[in-house]
Amino acid sequence: MDKLKIWKSGKIITGYFSSIRYSIQGFFAKNEYPEYTIFSILAIITGASVGLAAVLFHKLIQFLEYFFFDLVLNKFAFIGLGAVIAIPIIGMLIQSLMIVLFPKTAKRKGVIDVIKAVSTRGGYIPFRTTLFHALAPAISIGSGGTVGPEGPAAQIGGGVASKLGQLFDLSDQRKRMFTAAGAGAAISAVFNTPLGGIFFALEVVLLNDFHTATFSALILASVTASVISRIFLGDNPTFQFLDAGVGPYENFYLFLILGILAGIFSLLFIRYSSIISDLFRKHLKAKYPQWALMSVVGLMVGVSGYFFSEIFGIGYETINKLLNEGVAWQLVVTLLILKFILVPLILSSGGFGGIFAPSLFMGATFGYLFALILQSLFGVEVSTTTFVLVGMGAMLGGINSIPISAIMIIFEMTKDYAFILPLMLAVVMSSMIVQWKLKGTITAKHLEEEGFEISSGRDTAVLKSLTVAESMKRDIFIVKANLPVPSLISQLVENPHNVVYTADSNEKIIGVITDNEIMPIITEYDTLSKMLVANDIARSDVIIVNESDNLDFVFKLLGKGSSHQFPVKSEDGKITGIIRRQDVISAYNKATMKMNVKDSFATELRTLNQSKGSKVADGYSIIEKAVPREFIGKSIVDLKFRNNYGLEILMVKHKLSVLAEEANERIIIPSTEYKFTSNDLLVLFGSDENIEKFKKMYF
Repeated sequence: MDKLKIWKSGKIITGYFSSIRYSIQGFFAKNEYPEYTIFSILAIITGASVGLAAVLFHKLIQFLEYFFFDLVLNKFAFIGLGAVIAIPIIGMLIQSLMIVLFPKTAKRKGVIDVIKAVSTRGGYIPFRTTLFHALAPAISIGSGGTVGPEGPAAQIGGGVASKLGQLFDLSDQRKRMFTAAGAGAAISAVFNTPLGGIFFALEVVLLNDFHTATFSALILASVTASVISRIFLGDNPTFQFLDAGVGPYENFYLFLILGILAGIFSLLFIRYSSIISDLFRKHLKAKYPQWALMSVVGLMVGVSGYFFSEIFGIGYETINKLLNEGVAWQLVVTLLILKFILVPLILSSGGFGGIFAPSLFMGATFGYLFALILQSLFGVEVSTTTFVLVGMGAMLGGINSIPISAIMIIFEMTKDYAFILPLMLAVVMSSMIVQWKLKGTITAKHLEEEGFEISSGRDTAVLKSLTVAESMKRDIFIVKANLPVPSLISQLVENPHNVVYTADSNEKIIGVITDNEIMPIITEYDTLSKMLVANDIARSDVIIVNESDNLDFVFKLLGKGSSHQFPVKSEDGKITGIIRRQDVISAYNKATMKMNVKDSFATELRTLNQSKGSKVADGYSIIEKAVPREFIGKSIVDLKFRNNYGLEILMVKHKLSVLAEEANERIIIPSTEYKFTSNDLLVLFGSDENIEKFKKMYF
C-alpha cells in the first residue's frame, strides 16, 4: 500500500508540473512572442533560479559552519579543544552514510557530471542528484573539509537549469544549452563574477564549443544570477586589498617565472591527485570500508585544523590576510603543504567539494612565498599583494586548465584592472605548461579515464553520426595501370571526372592521377606520351576508406593531405565509389538542417497529428506515421532508411501504454541501431515528393 501511495503521489506531482508546463507553453503560443524573446525570457528565468539556488547553497554552508563550529563545539566544550578534531570526522561519517544510502547518485560528482549530461544525456540531470550534491558538499565544507564550493555549485546550477528545461519541455539541444548556462550562472553567483561564469561554461562545460545562441544564453543567465547574488549576499569584492602595484615593466619577467613555477606546481598537484585517486580506488577501498577510510582522512583534517585553524573550510579569510597583512612565512609554507596533501585525500576517499577554492588558496600562498623570496634573498622590491593575486590566477588556470576563466574570475573578484597584464602573462604560461605536458586539458583527461570520448564540438558529433555509405557517390573513374598516356588523356577529356585511379590486373587500386600529374607531361607530350603508361605518372599514396567509416574520420583525413576525395570499398573489398570533400560538407549541412528543424519545431513535433503534417518550407514537410509492419524488429541502419527513402527520422514517439484513453508516450531521438517496435510512431522530414512515395509504399 505504501508503494501505491508513493506512486499516486508521484503521479499527482507529475500532473501538477505538466499543467504548469502546458500553461507556460500555452501562454507563449497565445501571445505569439518572437523566438528570441522567448529564448531571452527563459535564459533570465534560468539565471534567476540558479542565482537563488546558489544563494541558498551559500547560506547552507554558513549555517552548517555555525552548527558544527559553534553549537556542536560549545555542546562538547568539556572535551576541550579535542572536540575540534572530531568535527571533520563527524562530517566525513555523515557523507559516507549518504554514499551508502544513495550510491549511484553519489557517483555523479561535480562539473564532470554536468559535462557528461550536456554532451551525452541531452542536458538531463535528475533533480535528486541536484539536491544530493547541494547537501553533501555543504556538510563537507561546513564540517571543516578544506575543499571549495564551486564544483558543487556548478552542478547545482546545471541541475536547476536542467529541471527548468524539462518543465518548459525544451528540445535536447536547448536543454543542453541551458544546462551549461546554469552551470556558468552558478559560478557567476558564487564568485560574483558574471564574465568568469560565462567563460567557465564555455571552457569547461561546453569544451570550447562556441555558438552565438549559446553565448546569448550564457550572458543573460550569468548576469541575472550575479544580480540575484549581489542582492542577497552583497556587492563587496571577495578579496579586498589596498594596492596592487605591478612595478616597472622591465620586471615583468618575474611574473613569467611565477607562471612557469605555478605550472610546474600545478602538474605536481595533478600528478599527486592521480596517485592518491588510484591508491584509494584500486587498493584501499577494496580492503577497508569507506566509512573507515573517510574517518581517517577526517582525523587528518581535524588534527591539522587543531594546530592550524586556517586550513578549515574554503580559506578566503586567510587569502585576505595574505593580501593585507604580514603573515609568518613558516605558517604560509605549512598551510600550502597541508592544502596540497589534504584536498586529494578528501576527494579521493569519497568527500564532496571542488578544487577551485583550494587552487586559489595554494596560488595565494605560492605567490606570497615567491614575493618574500624576491625581497629577502634577491633584494627586489615587489608588491606582495600583486604576486598573491597573480599566483592565485596562475594556479587556478594551471590546475583546472581554464586560462580565460581564471583571468576573468580573479579580475572580477578583485575589481582592479592594474595587474591584468601580469595576471594574463602568468596564467597563460602556467596553463600552457600543464596542457603541453598532459597533451590536453585536465577535464579531458578525467573524462578519458572514465571511458568517455566526448568531442569538443557539435560539428564533430554531427559528422560522427554520418557514414561514408550514406554520403558517397557511386561512380568512380578507374583505368588499367598499363593504359598508354594518349588513351588516358582522351578518356580524361571525355569524362567529367578530373581524378582518375589506376588498377592492376586484379582490379586493385594502386595509384591516383590528378591535374598535378598530367600538367608536367603536356609540355613534352610528343616525346613522352608514347613512352609512358598510366601507372608511370600515377601517385602511389592512395588512401581508401570503408563504407562503414564515419565522416568525421574522413574529414580528418582530408585535412591531413592534399587529396580532396578518396575511393570507397565495401565489406567484401570491392571499390564501390568515391567520397569527396563536397560530399562531406553537403551531408553535414543536411544533418545540421535536420537538427535545426527538429529544434525549431520541437513543440509541433510532440503534438503532430497523423492525419495532417506540418509544412516547413516550400516543398518540404514533417509528417507522423505509424511504423510500417515491415520495419518492426529492424534498425535504421538495416533499412538504410536515408538512402532508400530520402527522408530523415527526426524522432520516434514510443507509446508506453496502448490501453489508456490517452496513451503516454516517450520521445526517442533514435540512433542508427535503434530497432523499431509496433508501438512506435515515426516523425519524418523530407521533400513532399519523397513523403508521397513513402506513403504509397506502406500506407
